[in-house]
Amino acid sequence: MKTTVNNSYFHDAFRHAGRLENFSYAALNLLFEYFEEIESDTGEEIELDVIAICCEYEETSAEDVIKNYSLDEELSADEVIAWLSNQTQYIGASDRGLIFASF
Repeated sequence: MKTTVNNSYFHDAFRHAGRLENFSYAALNLLFEYFEEIESDTGEEIELDVIAICCEYEETSAEDVIKNYSLDEELSADEVIAWLSNQTQYIGASDRGLIFASF
């Protein structure tokens, strides 16, 4: 049995799993759109696994990316985004930071 997941259900799944602290509201919107696009492009359904998403993706500030990955402290936010785009799957930016696949 399958459940159709819409944006509201996606947010609710994070709330029910006690994982709302992992991503901002805006980040969850971006992640939902990202997964919808993958499904559309591949024709394959993606199973909603909140814990896996929390392990595989992160939302953090450009400053924290610089610190966590030992980058040049003089990099602008746009340069950090370009670096992330070359290293991993960059999803987008939210009010709390940058959303990308952890690596």
